[in-house]
Amino acid sequence: MRALKLAKKDEKKLFSVLEKFGEVWSPMPKGKRFSYEKIEDPEDLVLHEECIRTILPVKKFLMPPDFNILSFTPQKFTINNEEIPFKIVVSVPACEIHAVNILTKFYTTDYVDNYYMKRREKLIIIGKSGLPDEHCFCHKTNTSIVEEGYDLFFFDLGDYYLVWVGSEIGDDIVRKGSDIFDENLPKDVSQKFVEFRKQKNKSYKNNPDMEGVTDLMELMYDAEFWDEFGDKCLSCGQCTMACPTCTCFNIIDDLELNKELGHRRRYWDSCQFKDYSLVAGQHNFRGSKAERLKLWYTHKLKAFIGHFGSPSCVGCGRCIITCPVDINVPTVVEKLKS
Repeated sequence: MRALKLAKKDEKKLFSVLEKFGEVWSPMPKGKRFSYEKIEDPEDLVLHEECIRTILPVKKFLMPPDFNILSFTPQKFTINNEEIPFKIVVSVPACEIHAVNILTKFYTTDYVDNYYMKRREKLIIIGKSGLPDEHCFCHKTNTSIVEEGYDLFFFDLGDYYLVWVGSEIGDDIVRKGSDIFDENLPKDVSQKFVEFRKQKNKSYKNNPDMEGVTDLMELMYDAEFWDEFGDKCLSCGQCTMACPTCTCFNIIDDLELNKELGHRRRYWDSCQFKDYSLVAGQHNFRGSKAERLKLWYTHKLKAFIGHFGSPSCVGCGRCIITCPVDINVPTVVEKLKS
């Protein structure tokens, strides 16, 4: 891994370099929020100063909300060999790169999900460290700094960006943009980098006490507050759709109206939906909303650690913004500690 700099005045020129490698996607305003959108104008490429939290995370590129696996008739089936283009996603915060690393671990540890891997191999990640807003708590989940999983990573150090090269593709991008990337770093770069880290650490406003939460999830599994949250929960599934590390999906066969042609589709599902745990005989072993909430938070804060070595919450704050009834990681942690 090596470091370079990119002058702020050359920021817009980066687009012409990136587009040589594939489609360029960047956070774009969508009402009061942001969404990753394909851009075709250099003016839309902005390495934002603040941390950008998009409505849907990077996982939408890696495992689309709905896609066709194969088509079939009574006589034969045809596998959908979709041509997947290279996509470059810009201004991805550190916590979300951690989420991508978690997804990759999940989809390759016990078995390799080829649908995921085909898209991961075609995804180029340009990370960017920005200042947190009032909902971020990635410093509490140890995901505010990332050391792998990106191709380039930018730090705003005033009139230039410090750029870390994290992969061979990242190195290729630097070579293509040799006129805008500079290996001659200023003498005070280390001092500015330390000052940026200090400023970022002081900027966090959301500070849930995460110490001991893994053990408390076990000790308080039958606590009364789960029923309180269950009464409030709408089972809308928004938390799971917005979460950058949720992986639940379902597969269904759809028939056309003529009943001759069908499609096997894979789409996002949610463990918060009542039918998710429905099994043969109409038995539902997680029929209550409280049980489904416990499943989700146990997975995020405890169970994932035992299987993969780390929690699957990255502190992005999406659950805080998304849940309409204020059930999220910080409020659950507050109940565990009360």
